[in-house]
Order: sequence, then C-alpha cells, then structure tokens
Amino acid sequence: MLSGGLLLVLFAAVVIADPTVHFREEFLDGDAWESRWMESTHKSDYGKFKLTAGKFYGDAEKDKGVQTSQDARFYAISSRFEPFSNEGKTLVIQFTVKHEQKIDCGGGYVKVFPADLDQKEMHGDSQYYIMFGPDICGYSTKKVHVIFNYKDKNELIKKEIKCKDDELTHLYTLILRPDQTYEVKIDNEKVESGSLEEDWDFLPPKKIKDPSAKKPEDWDDKAKTDDPEDTKPEDWDKPENVPDPEAKKPEDWDEEMDGEWEPPMIPNPEYKGEWKPKQIDNPNYKGPWIHPEIDNPEYTPDTTIYKFDNVGVIGLDLWQVKSGTIFDNFLITDDEKFAEEIGKETWGVTKVITDVRLLSMKHFLQFGCVKCFGGAGGGCINSLQASFTQCLHNRLD
Repeated sequence: MLSGGLLLVLFAAVVIADPTVHFREEFLDGDAWESRWMESTHKSDYGKFKLTAGKFYGDAEKDKGVQTSQDARFYAISSRFEPFSNEGKTLVIQFTVKHEQKIDCGGGYVKVFPADLDQKEMHGDSQYYIMFGPDICGYSTKKVHVIFNYKDKNELIKKEIKCKDDELTHLYTLILRPDQTYEVKIDNEKVESGSLEEDWDFLPPKKIKDPSAKKPEDWDDKAKTDDPEDTKPEDWDKPENVPDPEAKKPEDWDEEMDGEWEPPMIPNPEYKGEWKPKQIDNPNYKGPWIHPEIDNPEYTPDTTIYKFDNVGVIGLDLWQVKSGTIFDNFLITDDEKFAEEIGKETWGVTKVITDVRLLSMKHFLQFGCVKCFGGAGGGCINSLQASFTQCLHNRLD
C-alpha cells in the first residue's frame, strides 16, 4: 500500500505536469520564419506573405505576423513539426487573425495536416485532418469553420458559429477532448461547445423510424371537428354580386344595335361567403401520430472520432479577394489552460493598446481633431485617450 506522503507527491506531479507544446510560432526572429515555413509550388501564382505588424498595433515587434499581400490570390504555406497522435489527450489549436483590410471575401482559417503531406505540393484538395477558423464572404458568410476529416471525408459542423468581421486582432481557439467533446473560443471566451457525435454527421443516427410501422387507418389527428348540431341559417345564401341599383341605361343606348341593356354588377353588401359549421373539440382526437423508432442496425459507436494518429503540419491554404490579413500566435498543445494563458500573454497584452490606438484614430478623424498618434509607448496612448476625451467634449459643447 502506498503511503500518504507518496500519494501526495504523485498527485502533485500529475497536477503540475508541464503541457506538451507541439508547435508554437510568434514570428519574433525577423525573416528567420521563412526557414520554418514552406511555400507550395503546386501553382505558380500563389500570393506572397510578408512579415509585418500592420498599419496599427499594440507592440511593433510582438504583433508581427505573416500578412497576405496580393489581392485576388490563393495562398499556400505550411510549417512542419514533430509528428504526434492525440490519442487519449486533449488537442488545442490556437492562433490570431487580424483583417485590418476590412476583408470583403476570403479565408482566415488554418489547416492541420498529416505528417506525410508533401508541403511543396500542398493545395486546396490536399487531405487534411482539421480545418478551423474564420471565413468571410459578403454579408451572407461570416462563420467559423470547424471541419474534421473522418474516414477520408471532410465533415462540417452542423451549427453556425459567427466569426468576428472587424479590423481588430482576434484569438481563435479549438479544443478537442478525448471524451469526444469540443469547444470553440474567440478571444478566450467560449462561443460554442458540444459533442462530436451530435454536432457532426460522422455516424449514422442511433435511431431510425420503424419501416414496418404505419399510422392506423382510424387514427384521428384533427383537434377540431364540425359541430353536427350547427345548421346554416335560412337567409344565409345571397349572391356575391348584384346589379347596381343606381345605374341607369344611357340615353343613347340602342337595343337593336347594342342588345338588351343590363346594369353593371357590384359586390353584394349582404353576401356572407361560403357557410361553414362552427368548430368544436374533436371527441375522437388522439393527438399527432408519432412514428415509432427502432435501433438503427447501421449504427456502430466509435469512441475514436476525436483521434488523429499522425499530426505533423500546419498550413495556411486559402483564397482572398482583398489582401491584408495578418496571422500570428500559432499554438498547438495538449493543455487548454496553458493555451488560455498564452492567449492572455500575447493577444491579451497588446490588444488593449491596439484597440485604444485604432479607436482613437478613427474618432479623431470623425471629429476633425489632430493629436498625437504613433509609437508603441503607453505615454502616447494615455495622451490619445486624454486628447480624444477633450476633443469630444469640445465638439459637443
């Protein structure tokens, strides 16, 4: 039997176990990123990515990411890491997206591929394990894709998850757990969650309608019926139209030439329409007939839907009409709490300064004020906030 002290040590070891980081990319070493990311040569006219923090940012260095730079292009780059299986473990995929170009139509998602992917030949039809992230096109498509490859078929989530469509940086997180549940977070806040089996069509339904069952012929599913004691009033039947009593035959009417004159017809004010007996509760009503269900013989449970055996490449394989999207802060790990903390340390730290700077700039332009703008220092941000407040008061006075 284990002693209490040893049990405590073992428990503590489990609790403080370090997370496994399979992939992390924050583009903090300048152009060295190009040695880690490979551009596909499947097509000769793929768009180019460039390293930049964009037009506005919280930190000029920390907010650098790879940005699409050419309009109306396909893009295809990928990065390789040590292959792994997520069997029995949580899988977390996380990254940031900033559509600073106010995107009109284009993808902002990532794909996670098997390790045997030929990166030089990666293209839109290359088989992947997971596709996750925002996709925007016009007003109708503004959603987060969550697509899993199951038995060589790409299965789309049945729920609609709205993505962010502004110009700010947003953090997207997908959590896939070995208990076959999932969670989608935007900006470290849960926006959707559920069961893999329920929210995708991976498996046939557990139950199906009994093909041998039929609604009985005497089943009455009408809640109301005609009142057998109700009779039509004797004076009910009136013509729908009657001759206009105020009409007069024209003085120049020639019956030999024009025929017999008849007054025009007008709606009959006494017409009541078709008579119908009043409705009463149907004494024979049995309620709606529900088709009985049986176990689906084609259904077989699968407790390994969540599992991918040879994860080894992450890629950006997408199309954009208007370029300018910046991708950054890629993370693949087995620890959702760790991913949340990394999100706070990266996106969370710089987003506040970025938001203030962008909003202040927009408001200064809107209200016609010219104030300090630029640099990454907090002093400038404080000046922006104070100046904007004073500017707004001045304009409203």
